[in-house]
Parts: sequence; structure tokens; C-alpha cells
Amino acid sequence: MNGKLFISKYEEQIYFLLRVIIGFLFIWHGVQKLYTFPQAGITMPLYITLIAGPVELIGGFLVVIGFWSRWAAFICSGEMAFAYWIAYGTNLSLPSMDGGELAMIYCFVFLFISARGSGKFSIDNLLEKKRRLAKR
Repeated sequence: MNGKLFISKYEEQIYFLLRVIIGFLFIWHGVQKLYTFPQAGITMPLYITLIAGPVELIGGFLVVIGFWSRWAAFICSGEMAFAYWIAYGTNLSLPSMDGGELAMIYCFVFLFISARGSGKFSIDNLLEKKRRLAKR
């Protein structure tokens, strides 16, 4: 045996689903901040609404469609690291205990997407193929 699972042949498709689902969920955080839909249980400070809202909405959309995904995911990762730090980081407890677990998960999933790139099923990949064909 070579150590690969049967599912390994679907790596690109699974990564595509990860990228799309994480981006889609993140979009809704931006929609919630910018358009107050669905209603949040708390009122956000204006600076969070004006900075985090567009980052989440636009960054999530770019990750979903796979366009400039490395940069978008890197910025989203940074935003989530900052969000964790200002909201939970000074509590000196575990993320699962202080409510910051979701911010931490988003931070590292976006960091992974930034490192891996858009993948096979993305606008970035289509543009790269087009560029390579044009160079021939």
C-alpha cells in the first residue's frame, strides 16, 4: 500500500468545497455587519462594521470564486487573528472556553487557503491557463 486513502483522488474537489463553504459562511458575517441581516445579538462598534464588514463580504466572495484568493484569504486570516486578539486574546484561556474558537478556526483555514492558493476549480486557474496559452 502507498498510504493514500481512496478519497485522495478527490483532493481538488474537496479543497474546492472547503474554499467555497468557508468563503460563503464568511460572506454572511460581512452581510450581518453591513446590512444587519440576520440580526446579531449584539451591536457592533462602527469601526468594526466599517472595516470588518467589507473585508468579510468582499474577501469571502473572492475566496468563493477563486479570484485573488491568496491575497483575499491572507487578509481575512489577518482580520480573524486581530478579531480573536481584541475580543478574546486577553482572557488567557483556551479558545474553546472563551468563545474565540470560530475566529481561530477561520484564521487558520484562511491562512491555509492563502498558502495553497485557489486550486484547480477557480477563476485564478482559468486566467493562468489563458496566460500560458497566450505565451505559446
